[in-house]
Amino acid sequence: MQITHLHELGWNHFFQSQLTLEALATSLPFRVTGVQRNLIECLGLDAQGQAQSLQLSTYPWRHEAPENHPTVGDWLLLDRDLQPLHLLERKTLIKRRSAGSEAVLQLIAANIDTLFVVTSCNEEFSLNRLERYLALAAEAAIDVVVVLTKKDLCADTSEYVDALRKPYPSLPIEVINATDAQDVATLAMWCSSGQTIALLGSSGVGKSTLLNSLQGDDGQATAPIREKDSKGRHTTTSRSLHRLQGGGILLDTPGMRELQMVDCEEGIQSTFADIEQLARQCHFHDCQHLAEPECAVRQAVEAGKLEQRRLDNYHKLLAEQARNSGSVAERREQDRALGRFYKQAKASAKRFKSRD
Repeated sequence: MQITHLHELGWNHFFQSQLTLEALATSLPFRVTGVQRNLIECLGLDAQGQAQSLQLSTYPWRHEAPENHPTVGDWLLLDRDLQPLHLLERKTLIKRRSAGSEAVLQLIAANIDTLFVVTSCNEEFSLNRLERYLALAAEAAIDVVVVLTKKDLCADTSEYVDALRKPYPSLPIEVINATDAQDVATLAMWCSSGQTIALLGSSGVGKSTLLNSLQGDDGQATAPIREKDSKGRHTTTSRSLHRLQGGGILLDTPGMRELQMVDCEEGIQSTFADIEQLARQCHFHDCQHLAEPECAVRQAVEAGKLEQRRLDNYHKLLAEQARNSGSVAERREQDRALGRFYKQAKASAKRFKSRD
């Protein structure tokens, strides 16, 4: 990726305002474009103003809590020798509880301006999954555009649009064929220079095809859809940053089959604002909307004004985030304690060395 100005990578006043005049004169901002197990890939301008693509070791962050580790989209401040100094404050952050039994916080992407939530007009379409993604974005205060793909394989896309319009009348929704340039052009207003976009969606919904069209090339491998179950084959293997034709930056993420909620209560409440509003009319202030008398939420369900499915998903996501947030908080405290131990041990070693 060739750049001549940091603005092309998404650098703006939010990040620059974090630097003192001395830091502006003596340090170099680089944006993280990829993270491997032991390496951080980043891109920026060196002291001569030339574009540089670097690989840095993750070693300096080995004792840091997971939320303090660099992730794709972050801005790192480097010295003139291109060594890391510190991580700049994030504007936005998407995170999840990692898949599996371990309660580990996993960072997905940082400093995203707009999230393209991608799903397809077939059996893959799931309101429950979309509500999960919307809650994630709401918690991070990121603008969302729902992109419905594969309209060329669907006789009537209105049923998918209507299903989203009813609970979210102001939500931007674009229905496209990801291989059609005219269709993809409808997304250009979110992809201008300086803007950072992220793609979020399950495997096989057309994210790699959409990225190729936005870039104007075939840089991402794609795989055909399986006709039997409408599921595409997973083709993206790592998160990476890409330059778009419109000048923006797009982050492509692997399809995530298990996106666990964590630290997301406000995002869920915002996504299910209709239920939250009804809850204020319940007789009991701590009503759980299950079987309590004079429950306004249950009354709305019985009157056909609120879907039972939507209420069930609301309960499910709240319970999941409460469970995960508790386990992650416990793991976080363990990591902090370990970090303090390492720092104390390092300080003690220095004191003994100075005595010698």
